[in-house]
Amino acid sequence: MTAHPYDPLTARETERAVAAVRLARPELTSPRFPLIRTAPPPKAAVRDYDPANPPARRAFLVVYDRATAATFEAVVDLRAGQVTSWRHVPGVQPAIMIEEIMALDDIVRNDPDAVAALRRHGVADLELLQIDPWSTGTLPVEGIDARRRIIRASAYVRRFKQDNGYARPVGNLVFVIDCDERKVAAIIDGDPVPLPPEDGNYVGVGALRTDLRPLEITQPEGPSFTVAGNVIEWQRWRLHAHVGVVEGLVVSDVSYLDGGRRRPVLHQAGIGEMVVPYGDTSEDFYFRNVFDAGEYNLGKTVAPLTLGCDCLGEIRYLDAVLADEEGTPHTIPHAICIHEEDYGILWKHWDFRYVEHAEVRRSRRLVVSSVHTIGNYEYGFFWYFYLDGTMQFEAKLTGIVQTRAIAPGADPGHGTLVAPGLTAPNHQHLFCMRLDMEVDGPRNSVIEQDVTGQPIGPGNEHGNAIAARGTLIANERDGRRMCDPLAARTWKIVNPDVRNRLGEPVGYKLIPHPSPLLLAAPDSDLARRAEFARAHLWVTRYDPAELHPAGDYPNQHPGDGIGRWVQAERDLANTDVVLWHTFGTSHVPRPEDWPVMPCDYTGFWLKPSGFFDRNPALDVP
Repeated sequence: MTAHPYDPLTARETERAVAAVRLARPELTSPRFPLIRTAPPPKAAVRDYDPANPPARRAFLVVYDRATAATFEAVVDLRAGQVTSWRHVPGVQPAIMIEEIMALDDIVRNDPDAVAALRRHGVADLELLQIDPWSTGTLPVEGIDARRRIIRASAYVRRFKQDNGYARPVGNLVFVIDCDERKVAAIIDGDPVPLPPEDGNYVGVGALRTDLRPLEITQPEGPSFTVAGNVIEWQRWRLHAHVGVVEGLVVSDVSYLDGGRRRPVLHQAGIGEMVVPYGDTSEDFYFRNVFDAGEYNLGKTVAPLTLGCDCLGEIRYLDAVLADEEGTPHTIPHAICIHEEDYGILWKHWDFRYVEHAEVRRSRRLVVSSVHTIGNYEYGFFWYFYLDGTMQFEAKLTGIVQTRAIAPGADPGHGTLVAPGLTAPNHQHLFCMRLDMEVDGPRNSVIEQDVTGQPIGPGNEHGNAIAARGTLIANERDGRRMCDPLAARTWKIVNPDVRNRLGEPVGYKLIPHPSPLLLAAPDSDLARRAEFARAHLWVTRYDPAELHPAGDYPNQHPGDGIGRWVQAERDLANTDVVLWHTFGTSHVPRPEDWPVMPCDYTGFWLKPSGFFDRNPALDVP
């Protein structure tokens, strides 16, 4: 048994859960298991947990029956090994499965019409053909029943096994694949476009630099943090970290030890959803938008990390136990990296009245990170915890930009020419972080704070007044908010029941980075499905069923989730609140992003604001 309520399922627990479902539902002759994870425990069980007396463990499973194209949800009591809940979920498709992706190459190669279409586009050697999946959303395909489980697929040509296939996309050709029947259901075939002529490989391309000398980070006495299971303690911080099957890297039960009192700050945070829409309107691109969490299960894409490359220094790792669609568990070693980093000056002051008298302290941060590979892209998720009580989340975007073949001399349209005959379409990466806050307890309020200059008038005769004005977000109908960099807008999460020594409610403030929102037209199919990406912040009252802002089953779904939740207009003052923060990038690719893209960055900060009575880092040596 495990100790913390948020500990992920062990391999043995996974096997026990799957066996319980198979035993209870013998009518399912070949059930698939797109999702297997710990059933979320009640929040009270997390707040009050005792490692010596762990709470009951339950597993949550999404089960798909291909024979009837039906989706079910199951809950299993792991101690008893019994299914305690079984529910049919009509009208939904679970996430695209890895086994479906891995079958695409053979499905296309074995279809005579697909082979003929490839030949028309100049592809005769199918041995190294690369077929990539694209979730289809709800955009219709002529002649295809929308109730079928389908994905669209695009083709790329490789010259050898490790070749970068994205250098040679097959233009104007899309295969529509029926995943249940394992066959090509339709072919969308336009005018052939010549394959781009150049390779796009990024290793072995020439002599390497010889003037970069070794940079070594050593901690002779070991790191300053400890790891027990999935619980990490560093300086005053304590937190739980794991790989969520849908969300990827998740941090939970985050608290800070202040004057001998452990004070909760953040109950749980993870990527509730993200969307990557492409802005190219061509026939083989207009449908390309992916919900990487809900449509592909972001956690299943986690990659093992390597010392000296992904992480540098005195490292500790956490493994991730995941399951394939057969329900068989497997371990991803080194899925989460934990280490410390020097971060420059923490604070400093030089008293000029005294010769050579200065006080300065070095900043250090704890880093908890994972990297997820989704097709051509890599996403690095990094949580930073600082000595002064600050938290930061950063997403690092790298990998290979998506590409489209164009005719020689043609206008790249909604994209950038990155190589002869090869364009990289404009696109966005929009993340929605679910922040289940718990600032000094479960009853919080959210205040929007703007900093503005004041007009000349009584009390401001010289026009120099600067005011910080706060507005309480009292109801969900007012909880859809936008960034305003000109007003230095932040959102402060306060606990009205707990006051600091100055009589003010304790709080943390969410500091956003300037960030775009969804650029798709408001009445588009995508805007309805990704409504969360049309505001920088949503505030809702906590509901254990509300975990993903585009809904639990966005694959081939017209859209539900946060836009519907807020229609309940629940009161938000001094209660259990959840913040949903949308942030990201609008990427107009550069030639410098090809053939592999240097990291781009986006994220946000959570800073104490009246949480402490003064600078909590005065005791740093």
